[in-house]
Amino acid sequence: MSSAISNTYGRLPVAFTHGKGVWLWDTNGRRYLDAMAGIGVSCLGHDHPKLVAAISEQAARVIHTSNLYQIPQQEALAKRINEISNMTEVLFGNSGAEANEAAIKLARYYGYKKGNDLPTIITMESSWHGRTLGTLAATDSEKARTGFGPLPEGFVKVKYNDLEAVRNAGDKEPRVVAVLLEVLQGEGGIRPSDIAYMKGLRKLCDERGWLMMIDEVQSGIGRTGKWLAHQWADILPDVVVLAKGLGGGVPIGAIAARGPAAGVLGPGSHGTTFGGSPLVCAAGLATLGALESEKLLENAAIVGAHLKAGLESALKGTPGVLEVRGQGLMLGVELEKPCGVLVGRALEAGLLINVTRDRVIRMLPPLLINKAEADEIVKILVPLIKAFNAEQ
Repeated sequence: MSSAISNTYGRLPVAFTHGKGVWLWDTNGRRYLDAMAGIGVSCLGHDHPKLVAAISEQAARVIHTSNLYQIPQQEALAKRINEISNMTEVLFGNSGAEANEAAIKLARYYGYKKGNDLPTIITMESSWHGRTLGTLAATDSEKARTGFGPLPEGFVKVKYNDLEAVRNAGDKEPRVVAVLLEVLQGEGGIRPSDIAYMKGLRKLCDERGWLMMIDEVQSGIGRTGKWLAHQWADILPDVVVLAKGLGGGVPIGAIAARGPAAGVLGPGSHGTTFGGSPLVCAAGLATLGALESEKLLENAAIVGAHLKAGLESALKGTPGVLEVRGQGLMLGVELEKPCGVLVGRALEAGLLINVTRDRVIRMLPPLLINKAEADEIVKILVPLIKAFNAEQ
């Protein structure tokens, strides 16, 4: 890697020149099956004609004007987000971390307006919300947090998927104003929450007057087979955090709010120069349109279940494999020992994967992947896992 680039990533020794669907080609012309989609971003895969056309056409008109002026594409995308999320207003940003930061600010301002001198947010163990100072304070990763203190106060972490832990935290800390969580943890190891837990948390937030804020940065925009992962539990949060797949590949983030969370932020309380530009919103509209017209949510559910079943069947009884878990096309395979080496071995075999929490192989393929391509993932990955687990 060039010394001109800050050394914040351990990049793999490959560069890609172009892609089509779920496939990418490197500078040597070799083809790879992309089971990561740019960490869940490229939900339409590569070179999708509708997305390419929308970006090209908008770039030829106007790319950026700023939020000092009305942006019709932004208004149209906000309306569409409200329709799929049952929210009432949208605030745009540029990334998942920035959107989560905005959600944290919204919760604090909500408490401030009620006279709360230290608005406190309950967050979860194994959570991941971003790398800004505020989102790091909300994130449960000592590795990511080390060296960046002092972090902002006002956060209480509790055991994930444990309603009583949330209740007890609220009993001990009277200044709680919100709960922030992923209902399907991504960086935390592809850990889904129980439907009963989600329903109970919604009820508890209503009883205590807390905002229920769900981080759908990785699990949203159709990845689990519904627009948003929490919709499997038939609940309605007060704030939904979006990014990654929303733009199909361009940088975008957003929070959608309703009920007590709507109208909390006003002029001067938050802002963004780039957020919600004509270009990214045109991309967002094209992405959501393609996901709907091509029935890719249904495809995510069907092919995701097929891939999960294929992995479970092929790995059944394999020593060292603890669990295959996840939903839709957000899947993980947990091993008994750290398995980061498998990322490089999979690359050599023509497959792009990722390892999170040291022991969980993560897969986030484009939502248009078909069953044959899912079978190819199993065909490549399973022998690598078995060979790795057989090593002393």
